[in-house]
Amino acid sequence: MYFQIKAYLQFLFKSQNQHGLHSPFVYELVTKCFYDKKDHKGYHLIKNYRNDLLRNKDLIEVTDFGAGSRVFKSNLRPVFSIAKNAGVTLHRAKLLYRLTKYLKIDKALELGTSLGIASSAIGANEGTELTTIEGCPETANIARKQFEKYQLNNITLRVNEFEPELDRLVQENHKFDLIYFDGNHQKQATLNYFEKLLPASHNDSVFIFDDIHWSAGMEEAWEEIKRHPKVQVTIDTFQWGLVFFRQEQVKQHFRIRL
Repeated sequence: MYFQIKAYLQFLFKSQNQHGLHSPFVYELVTKCFYDKKDHKGYHLIKNYRNDLLRNKDLIEVTDFGAGSRVFKSNLRPVFSIAKNAGVTLHRAKLLYRLTKYLKIDKALELGTSLGIASSAIGANEGTELTTIEGCPETANIARKQFEKYQLNNITLRVNEFEPELDRLVQENHKFDLIYFDGNHQKQATLNYFEKLLPASHNDSVFIFDDIHWSAGMEEAWEEIKRHPKVQVTIDTFQWGLVFFRQEQVKQHFRIRL
C-alpha cells in the first residue's frame, strides 16, 4: 500500500490535464473521450451488470494464476466482494466503454475476464466483437451467465490459461484493434504477453495495461514497454497505461489525470 501511495503522489506531481498537450491525436482523445461528460446509452447496461454482481452473495472458489490478491486471504470468496474489490470500478468501466466507442473498435481481446465487468463495458458497444480469456472456471461461469442475461452475444469467452490461447490466436493470425491486459500483475508475465501479442496489433491498435503502478515490477514492465521501438505514444493515467503504435507520430509519453 505504501508503494502505491508514493507512486500516486509522484504521478500527481508529473501529470497534466488537456492543457499543454502538443499532440493533436492525444488532445482530441483526452478532450473528446477521457473528459466526455455525456450520458451514453451503454452506461445503463454496465451499471446494471455491475450492480447485479454486487448483490450476489454466492461463494465461489477462485483460482489465481497471477500476482494474487492483496484483499482476500482465502480462495473461497463471495461474488459481491470480488466485484467490489477486484472488479473494474464503474468510473473506469464507463471510460473503457467510451474508448471502445471513440476509437471505433471492431475486434477486441481481453486477458482476464474475472466476472466480466470490463467485458460488459467493451461489449456494450454492439459493433465490437470481444474475445475474453479467463483461467478460473468459477469466475468464468459467473461471467458467462451474466453475458447471457444481458444478451452480450458479441462476447466470446474462452476458459483456459493465457499461454495456449494466445499461441492459438497468433498462429491463426488474428488482429485486434484493442487488447486489454488485466490478468497477471507480474513484470515478466506482462512483458511476455506484450511481446507475444505484438503480431496481433496493427498501426491503429491500442493496448491497455491495468495496474501499471501495482508494484515496482509492474512499473519496470511499463518502462520497458514504453521504450519498445514499435511503441510511439503512451498515456499513463495511473491505473492504466495506454499504448499506441501510430508510426506517423513522433515518440511521446504522457501522464494524464482523470
